[in-house]
Amino acid sequence: MPERRRRRMTSPQAGSHSALRPARIGTLGLKNSLVVAPMTRVSADADGTPTTEMADYYGEFAVGGFGLIITEGTYTDARHSQGYRNQPGLVSDRHVHGWRQVVHRVHEVGVPIIVQLMHAGALSQGNYYGAESIAPSALAPRGEMMPEYGGNGRWPIPRAMEYDDITQVTSGFVSAARNAVDAGFDGVEIHAANGYLLDQFLTDYTNHRTDSFGGDVSGRMRLTEQIASEIRRAVGHRVTVGVRLSQTKINDFTYRWPGGVSDAETIFAAVSAAGVDYLHIASEGRNFVETARMTDGRTITQIAREASGLLPVIANGGMHDLGQTASVLDGGHADLVSLGRGALANPDLPCRLAQGAKMTDLNRFDHSMLEPFATLGNARRWAAGGSGSDGPVRVAADTRE
Repeated sequence: MPERRRRRMTSPQAGSHSALRPARIGTLGLKNSLVVAPMTRVSADADGTPTTEMADYYGEFAVGGFGLIITEGTYTDARHSQGYRNQPGLVSDRHVHGWRQVVHRVHEVGVPIIVQLMHAGALSQGNYYGAESIAPSALAPRGEMMPEYGGNGRWPIPRAMEYDDITQVTSGFVSAARNAVDAGFDGVEIHAANGYLLDQFLTDYTNHRTDSFGGDVSGRMRLTEQIASEIRRAVGHRVTVGVRLSQTKINDFTYRWPGGVSDAETIFAAVSAAGVDYLHIASEGRNFVETARMTDGRTITQIAREASGLLPVIANGGMHDLGQTASVLDGGHADLVSLGRGALANPDLPCRLAQGAKMTDLNRFDHSMLEPFATLGNARRWAAGGSGSDGPVRVAADTRE
């Protein structure tokens, strides 16, 4: 299998589908507008070191013709940031060495790769370092821990962060970004979406702080803005920096920013001013063009483009539907699209699309490839027609498009 994945395929040329057009974000010129979305596979070693199996996994998307790959969420410090057992980190020399083999495998095919940096905050279900969870306020997250992630029962009440915790979290993101550069990554994406720590600061009902990191939307956005600015200062302008944002969360699929369009404009303008190169807007639902539409008629991604001064925007959510993808790109809703389910089912989707494949020619996503656990080992057994499990329950977070 690894030999097949390393085999160089013909790169797709600009064709009839909009997604095959070249794109650019930051310093990166991309051969097309198709991006592999961050998908939690939780298949690193116990201490968070990436494995050869992970290099094979990411390498397959590169060989398959994707213009850009964004990794799964990667934890940023050896204290509170880890969300799941066997989640990769960017904290130690071992982590950096492990990621280098992943980056090398992808770069062999001439494809850029960006690492997503993530702090779980209150939504932590497994921490190798044994630390308690922290959050902007001491409030239990909504719902229950996810069995498919190895959790059981209610989330514990996190410890409210002190100012020193905020400083440490910021330093962790910056240090991990420097480690990413050392590992050879072409860029970093700050995960401020889906209910994790930075989104916990942004969300009104999880942030009851009365200091400068709470209050109105500008205060609640301050930590993300601060981290983006510090990372930009640390890595310079040759490294691409992005931010992933969403309204919905893994534990609250109905949440929308209470200030609607006004909040969206404030949020997007803030991260733009911090010096990021692109915005990645996470899933609003499968019927993206309608479910991402705000009260003024624009989609959230259109607002992101306009409020940020026309920064490149990646749209995520149901983009395995090739018709919807064309509508999003041709309609000016976004500049690129990221795929989760579609990429898992069709790791060579860009090459097939360049060869004239239609929607009916593509493989349908089969959820059984993630069952009973979503590790790479289980996916390999699924592909071979077998079954079995190799660890606590895990699922790919962004395959819920």
